[in-house]
Amino acid sequence: MTETNRIEYKLKLTTVLDLEKEVIAFLNYHEGGFIYIGIDKHGKVVGVSDMDGDMLKIKDRLKNNILPSCMGLFDIRVDEKEGIDIIKITLASGSEKPYYKRKYGMSEKGCFIRNGTAADPMPQKMIDDLFAKRTRNSIGKIVSPRQNLSFAQLKIYYEAKDLKLNDNFAKNLELLTEDGKLNYVAYLMADENGNSIKVAKYKGTDRINLIENNEYGYCSLIKATKAVLDKIEIENRTSAIITSKERKELRLWDAIAIREAIINAIVHNDYTREIPPKFEIFSDRLEITSAGSLPEGLNKEEFFAGVSIPRNKEIMRIFKDLEMVEQLGSGIPRILKSYPKKNFIFMEHFLRMVFPVNKPVYETSPKLILQDTPQVTEQVTEQVTEQVTEQVKKLLSHIEQKEYTRSDLMELIGLKHRPTFLYNYLQPALELKLIEMTIPDKPKSSLQKYRLTPRGEGFKKKNVK
Repeated sequence: MTETNRIEYKLKLTTVLDLEKEVIAFLNYHEGGFIYIGIDKHGKVVGVSDMDGDMLKIKDRLKNNILPSCMGLFDIRVDEKEGIDIIKITLASGSEKPYYKRKYGMSEKGCFIRNGTAADPMPQKMIDDLFAKRTRNSIGKIVSPRQNLSFAQLKIYYEAKDLKLNDNFAKNLELLTEDGKLNYVAYLMADENGNSIKVAKYKGTDRINLIENNEYGYCSLIKATKAVLDKIEIENRTSAIITSKERKELRLWDAIAIREAIINAIVHNDYTREIPPKFEIFSDRLEITSAGSLPEGLNKEEFFAGVSIPRNKEIMRIFKDLEMVEQLGSGIPRILKSYPKKNFIFMEHFLRMVFPVNKPVYETSPKLILQDTPQVTEQVTEQVTEQVTEQVKKLLSHIEQKEYTRSDLMELIGLKHRPTFLYNYLQPALELKLIEMTIPDKPKSSLQKYRLTPRGEGFKKKNVK
């Protein structure tokens, strides 16, 4: 029994044995092959001393040291030759060539091909050609579960940027498979689909007390993304304390970094697993979790340096068209300006970004003013004057001594966009205690109304004409 172009013998498994090279050569070979552990190069069967241990080591090495993942392309089992137990590794030809050593990447040091009975370094030209032809299981190649899709929402977003989608838009935006069917990218961009992004909010620091569970989806991914951005923007309120000398405030999270993180999670999510990204708000942090860890061929150092390998190039292209992302690779460096690398958690199948809540910094010992009495109203009015925005002043200018619903207030100032009203008008006014809820214990009550506080009355008389 001798070695052939499809059979390789190895005497025993050791740390110096370059098993990965032999496996990669067969994965890149059009017929696959077999590796036997426990047979010397002359075909003499000697057996394996630690069968179970060696089989576990082999699986671990192939799982962790080879890219793209070769899981599902090999089988390890006990075989018998001449009455002696050996290990047989059966390898299929991979569909995501070129396969390579994680350590060396797609280079001649990392890629190998079976040549007769040897595993030879793969020429760089062959590496480049194979990569160009790679048939990855991407969302661009997956057929949409529905073919009767409409794209009115997508067209509206394009028109808002003075971009027209003609009759060939599906082909131009790569929404079709090679055989002309709508692909999974089209499904995600369609007016109706089964994709939904969750934004959950918890009372404390764990996942026990869920107080909100919002879903944004079943619509175009663009519309869902904008809804998530609006929701997090509303939640990114200002933390503030008024002292006898000053008022210090800071938003819970850096707005630029958080926007980049949201976009990054949605654009680079691995939708082939049909798992959308998830956003979770806790009392002390915001967690953003996306399916899929680092893209193939990208290590952590390159990731943090801003090297970009888009997992979903079709989605990236649409987001760039709509100016929702800027240049490739700019997102992570922007996040790192405000948050350290340790806030990124790399898991086998997921990537999680954790953003702790900011806390205001005070130069003097703060004393929180919690109530408005005739004695303190004038003092407080002086302190908050410089903190009130023009939007809040505009809101106060329309409020009289009566109660208003949220719709009433929006109509008074002529505003129709709810998130803008909540973030720029209502929420700041509530935080400054210039207005108050009529039912504070039930902020989401359908009967909720708003009215001026004594502080608001004093401020309005002095500062709003």
